[in-house]
Amino acid sequence: MNGAGSGPRRRARVSRLFSFSATHRLHSKSLSNEENLKLFGKCNNANGHGHSYKVVVTVHGEVDPVTGMVMNLTDLKEYMEETIMKPLDHKNLDLDVLYFADIVSTTENVAVYIWENIQKFLPVGVLYKVKVYETNNNIVVYEGE
Repeated sequence: MNGAGSGPRRRARVSRLFSFSATHRLHSKSLSNEENLKLFGKCNNANGHGHSYKVVVTVHGEVDPVTGMVMNLTDLKEYMEETIMKPLDHKNLDLDVLYFADIVSTTENVAVYIWENIQKFLPVGVLYKVKVYETNNNIVVYEGE
């Protein structure tokens, strides 16, 4: 029988899912209007288009022998509310989120944005990956690389 603090160390990954809705327009200021239309097609619509994004944030680390947790999921929920829901939900990413003023609001860049912002709340090395579903068919995974 192992008591608290004894026995083998166990590592685990823990994930939490959030959904948010936002609109954006895929458009690069570095390209002409014609180049943008050719590259992004209907996603370059001047009025934008929307998505119901799903985001899975995964953390990893040792399972605490006392709490049995890698981290408290209530804390992770609060961090995700702060870094995903408040700044992104029901927003126009290009107009309402300063980060995207000069960065194309692709799903890849949305994943990077989420990583960079949630990372500020977590101990170094705990964040494992951010997975963003733009649609059921278009998914981006970012691991801080």
